[in-house]
This record gives sequence, C-alpha cells and structure tokens, in this order.
Amino acid sequence: MQIHHKGYVSGDPRVKPAAGYGIDRSEEIPDEMDVLIVGTGPAAAVVAAQLSRFPSVNARAIEMRPGRLQVGQADGIQARSVETFQAFGFANEVIEESYRNVEMCFWTPDPQNPANIIRHSRAADDSTGMSEFPHIYVNQARILDYFLRDAERAPGKITPDYGVEYLDCEIDPTAEFPVTARIKYVAGELSGQERKVKAKYLVGGDGARSAVRRSLGHKLHGDASLHAWGVMDIMLNTDFPDIQVKCSIQSHDAGNILLIPREGGYLVRVYVDLGELTAEDAGAIRNTPVEDIIATANRIVHPYSFDVKSVAWFSVYEVAHRITDGFDDVSDEERGTRTPHAFIMGDACHTHSAKAGQGMNVSIQDGFNLGWKLAAVLEGRAPEALLNTYAEERKVIAQNLINFDKEWSSLMAKSVEEWEDPDELERYYVSTMEFPAGFMTQYTESAITTGLEHQDLAPGFPVGKRFKSAEVIRRADNRWRHLGHFHEADGRWRVYAFADEAAPALEGTAMAQFAAWWSQDAASPRNLYTPGGVDEDAVFDLKAIYQQDYTEVELHDVPKVFQPVKVPFGLHDINQVFAAGHGRDIFREREISKDGAIVVVRPDQYVAGIFPLSAHQEIADFFAGNMTALEAGK
Repeated sequence: MQIHHKGYVSGDPRVKPAAGYGIDRSEEIPDEMDVLIVGTGPAAAVVAAQLSRFPSVNARAIEMRPGRLQVGQADGIQARSVETFQAFGFANEVIEESYRNVEMCFWTPDPQNPANIIRHSRAADDSTGMSEFPHIYVNQARILDYFLRDAERAPGKITPDYGVEYLDCEIDPTAEFPVTARIKYVAGELSGQERKVKAKYLVGGDGARSAVRRSLGHKLHGDASLHAWGVMDIMLNTDFPDIQVKCSIQSHDAGNILLIPREGGYLVRVYVDLGELTAEDAGAIRNTPVEDIIATANRIVHPYSFDVKSVAWFSVYEVAHRITDGFDDVSDEERGTRTPHAFIMGDACHTHSAKAGQGMNVSIQDGFNLGWKLAAVLEGRAPEALLNTYAEERKVIAQNLINFDKEWSSLMAKSVEEWEDPDELERYYVSTMEFPAGFMTQYTESAITTGLEHQDLAPGFPVGKRFKSAEVIRRADNRWRHLGHFHEADGRWRVYAFADEAAPALEGTAMAQFAAWWSQDAASPRNLYTPGGVDEDAVFDLKAIYQQDYTEVELHDVPKVFQPVKVPFGLHDINQVFAAGHGRDIFREREISKDGAIVVVRPDQYVAGIFPLSAHQEIADFFAGNMTALEAGK
C-alpha cells in the first residue's frame, strides 16, 4: 500500500477521507441520484464498494431486510473471487478467518462390504497452480460485511438504507433521470410509507425472486431436475475420519453426500441426497424435517455416524437451472438503438445448484464487471455504449455456468449402479477444475477486448481471460512482489510494458520509444484521456517490467513516464519499475516475447489486449473505441 503522497497519514490508511457525495451523505434517500442499487447480496455489494470509490457518483443502496444478513446460504469462495478481494484490499483478512480447501476425498462403497463406505481416492485442490490464492469456505454474510465495510471506508461513504423495499419502476430513456422507481419503507419510523425516486441507472441485485427483474418484464427460463437435497450447517461429534476435508461420499443404496468443512474448526456443511422426485411432489419435499435429513446422512456414512449437537441452519431444495431472458432493460428489438439504464445481476439472472459453489462467485464477477463501467460512464470517461457490454459479456458466462452445473449436479446425484467407472467423478472434478475456480471466463472481441492478432507475444496472458499474476522484483526496494496484486478496484486501466531485450535505456530501444510516445505525443491515450491537475497515472496505471536481473536495472536509465508524478507535492512514484531476479522470471513463466509487449488489462482484471511495443497507433485506436477524450482546456 502506498500512502503519504498526498500528505502524512497517521490513522488507518484503508479509511479514506470523505469526498464528493460522501462528505455530507444525507440520512434520507434523495429524490434524484445517479445509481439506485437494489439489494445487498454479493453482486450488489460489489457495485456499492466499487462506486463508493468514485465520490462524484451519487449512489444509494436499498435493502428490504432491516439489517445485515445474519446467515448466508453460500459459503464456497473460489480463487478468482479471492483475487477480486485482493483488488478491494481484504483478501488476507478473509483467508485468515476461512477454512482453506487443499484437497477433496472421494468415498465409495467398500467392494468387500457394500453397506460400508471407504475412502477411494484423494485429489489436490489446485495441483496445476491456477492461482496463488486459495479455494476457501466462509459464511456469505462475512463476505458482504467486507464489501460493505469497503464501501463505507471509501470516499463516497456508501452505506445501505435498510428496511426499504423496491416495488417497481418506469423507464423513459429520453429523460435526464430515466428511471422512476417506487419504493416502500418496511422498517423504522417511516414504515408503511411509499415514495418515488429518480435515477440515471437502476441496478438489481435482489436475488432469485428479484422485483427488479419482474419490473423489467424478464423471466427466468429453464427446468428443475426433480432431484431434492437437504443442506445443513451442523456442529457434531463423529468418527468419520475426513470430517475436516471436503468430501464426495457415495453410498451403495442410501444416496450421496457432499461434505464441506466450514470456517472455525467445528461447523460443517452437509448436502444430503434426498432422492428423485415426481412431478406430483409439488414442493412437499421442502417440508422434510431436519431430523430426517440427519437420519439419511447417517445411513449414507455407515459404518460411521454423525452425532449432531447443533443445527445452525438447514434447508431443502430442488435443483433447478434457470437463466433470465434479459440482463438489462433494452429489448432485442431496441438493441443498438439505445443504451441500457437498468441492469440485473447475480441470482436475479441465473439460478443453479449449490454443488459447484458458483452462485456467490459468479455474482461477484457480475458486480465487478458492471461497477467500473457505470463509474466510467458517469464520470464522463467512457461513452454510454460501454454499458452494452455488461449484458453481452455476462449472459454468455451465465449460460456456460448453467451448462456446467447441469453436468456436475447430475454426476453428484448418480447412484452407484449407474457408474461404469468408480473414478469417473474424480476425473471430471479434476479435468474441469479451472471452470469452478473461475478461470474459464474468456470475453470475446468487443470495444473493450481485442482479437488474438498479437497473442503470440504473450501466450501466458490469454486475451479475454483474467490477468494471471506472476512474481517480479520491484526495483525500488528489491522485494519480490506479485505484479497482479497491485491491481486495485479503482477503475484504472492497467498498461504493463514488458521491455524488449535491450538493457534499460532512455532512448534507442523499443521500450524507450514507447515511453516517449506515451508521455509526449498529444494523441497518446495518456494525454487524450488524463485530465489536468491529477496524478499522471490517474487513468492509466503504467508499469515497466524489464527482462534483466534487477541488479542490472537502475532507475536513472528508466524513462520518467514510468515514474509518474503525484499531486499535490510533485513526488515521483518510483515503485512502478520491475525486473527479474532471485529465480523469478515473468518473461519465462508467461512466455513473453524477448521483443517485448504491451499487455493492457481492463479495470476488472481481464486482459483487454496485447500489442507490440511499436504498435502506437493500434493502441491509440483501441482506447478511442471505449474512452471519451477530454474537452479542450480540461
């Protein structure tokens, strides 16, 4: 964390001074605002945390509950989500309090005595090094706490307005505030009162029964699998040896269990197979008492037993896979004629089983995808057309999730008699691990993602996929650091300049020529889109990475553009220059060309494009397609 460049900071540097709408944030919801966020689930909380970092944006978040979520249904946190937590500054805190998954054990019937189960095999959680961050489990309520705390600490000081229900809305795309929303107070002194508020944009993160989705005229489409599961968070005594390890447990004839240890060392989540349903069940299975679920679990784990001492939470559900027919308020007929003003995210868009641990994780990425785009448009840094890319990108991801979850949940529910090979489930788990970990997302060519023309310059950074970090030596202090960990959720584009093979120099190399163009040419993105009176890297976070060992890189040989000036004191930031060393070589690990490359990364951590160091006009053309040039004199 870099601090003190704007003045000495003696308090907690994570708590930013209030600015803009955060200075005098009224207790009452205003009549007009930039963004109305409905709900405080994972996607909505991310948008609130993101927009609060832009205090010029007037955003409010309303939540029908009277206070914070107490017990969350989701608990699995994939590595991609932890990478996102790093961007918001609380990854280490979450990891410290969570359960860390290191392997999965597969239990099957004992061939010698099928009435008993035995441990069949084990699979490491991440044997290929997909991420330096772990796969963890922690209560969803705690994740919401962290994001909402981040929103309160940020300059915009966004805090939820609890006890406020969204009812419906009308949208007039031609109005200054296109969205007129009707809300109702359902708790507190104003309980029972209704009013109307206006917003430029409406964001619905209000769950599977989304009122925002309903008011936009969208519906969830899909089917149920006619298979029921009971899920319990329990504290127990047991002789089952892997109670603190993630397990798939298949019995001979009593059904299956997915066992997931929870944070704290005592709590365990158990998904218990309750069997096939008929179409005539009509939801009656949901009345199954928890005692019956516990009894079924004990039949499955025989010869072991679960002596349940406390049930923190339980539910019964039928697996369903559904996706909405629209992610924003623009109909298929209107697409291309106007830009959206209302969006839905998370469970409001897609519902599925809990087996792959994707609900909260995909919702977080929905929110991260939308939040920076709203901020860029509202601050005038990007055209409104940027908002079209939210539905274009996330609907494809949601459909991929539905397809994956159908297969995974059906495999989890298969009886032993249906398995031709007892290793099939484990092989599927291992072979598809990249998908549930959150790393199969790959955005296709658009205004914010290029084609693959220059992919050969850096095969280790696939265009459209998340930027996979690697270790480098920071030249200022000669410490090894993960390059991607400097990517904050601040709305900036990352421009990683990987130098050509020549040693650092102020002129005469491709890297030096790029630096001269970026800093001096009036038509360069930095000069076209960075306003006066701010840090030189306020819009583009530019970093230099050299091929040489750090002992061969001196800052006086590095162009000054890689040492941006900070306001108000004019301090030079010398922490943006990196090199190889101590056995760490990002060029080798990510297969970066010895001729160098420019890797552009979107504000949500996805690789937007790769360019040769000499492709100045091509880089300029790319940003011209997704950013708004400053007016003269600004």
